[in-house]
Amino acid sequence: MIRNFSISTARIGRDIDALALIIEPDRPFTRRAFTPIFLEGRAWLRQAIQHAGFSSHVDAAGNLIATIPGKRPELGSIMLGSHSDTVPDGGRFDGIAGVIAALEVARTLSDRGIQLDHTLEIVDFLAEEVSIFGVSCVGSRGISGTRPAEWLSRRSDGITLDEGITQVGGNSATDAKRSDIKAFLELHIEQGPVLQDEELEIGVVTAIAGITRLEIIVEGRADHAGTTPMGSRKDALTTAAWIALGVEELATALAAGDAHFAATVGEFVMEPNAANVVPAKVRMLIDARAERRDDMERFVEELQAGIAAISARTGVPVGQPRIVSDNQPTPCDPMLLEVLDAACDSAGATHRRMASGAGHDTAWMARITRSAMIFVPCVDGRSHSPDEFAATEDIALGAAVLLNAVIALDQKLQKEQ
Repeated sequence: MIRNFSISTARIGRDIDALALIIEPDRPFTRRAFTPIFLEGRAWLRQAIQHAGFSSHVDAAGNLIATIPGKRPELGSIMLGSHSDTVPDGGRFDGIAGVIAALEVARTLSDRGIQLDHTLEIVDFLAEEVSIFGVSCVGSRGISGTRPAEWLSRRSDGITLDEGITQVGGNSATDAKRSDIKAFLELHIEQGPVLQDEELEIGVVTAIAGITRLEIIVEGRADHAGTTPMGSRKDALTTAAWIALGVEELATALAAGDAHFAATVGEFVMEPNAANVVPAKVRMLIDARAERRDDMERFVEELQAGIAAISARTGVPVGQPRIVSDNQPTPCDPMLLEVLDAACDSAGATHRRMASGAGHDTAWMARITRSAMIFVPCVDGRSHSPDEFAATEDIALGAAVLLNAVIALDQKLQKEQ
């Protein structure tokens, strides 16, 4: 039940259901960026924006943006939104819930005859998920001026990313970086079970975890599996298994602190991968995520020491972890967190502060403006799956929180200028 303001749960439900029908045939909820079905979804969104009485355009970075003029446009914009693309065989709420909730905030303001002093913008960012070009957050990196120039030459399905941006209506030759956005807020499903398990309605996101990926190569020796004595082997798999257990033990210890931490051995390749051969080589890729940078640095340091100890014990050479990618954590804006806490209270929503272990467009928007997020529960924490589900009532309550926050920010931002 919405306890404050006239958010329409029915409208939100209808919109999400409509977008859920615009998917690849026989692939539940698949609508990847730069595909024809993605453009169909974008066309539906533009029509929904127009039906609500708002104008829209695609910016140079390929983002679809609806604009609701403010009484004092010189104050700049408050932006809300998320993304409408999905992972392959992904869910119907990841990203989509945030776009529809943002649109519902704009419609509710219009229904109530409220015109903000700031311009309000609703954004559907291009390619938040890993795209066919192998890169993600293409639109938010574009609008924040952080998209690497070399990305534009990446190729997939016979086209470059540059051409893909053109096909969705953007223009990579034009600088898309914005300086007039005064605050950005994103609603998203939690993609984890914490809110459900604690029976809470809203998560106020304190930070988006930094993500570090490390590659480890274990160099054993191939031998006959039947004739080589157990004590004479240089088994790469056994050593790799000890390392994987060490990663779990170290990550569990760090996660017991007061900040989010997680680490996963997500890729594991063994050679020669034959039943009658002692494994000669293993490649491991670790995905580690930390709310605090010092936790990540401690993880890497202790991982290196642990690997050296395991290698010494087993006699199997192991290379030092190679950092494949390394992104810093992104804290959300303290003032916006206070506004969101108050907005939850005004809407009567139970809430807690929490970090995001997943990456989001908010992390890139934070490079150019005050930014923050809220989470709504999803059933059993499932996401990036056809089983992903979030109750419409929970999304609507999140939209009510956004509405309260936008109205408060419209005044608060003016006092701080």
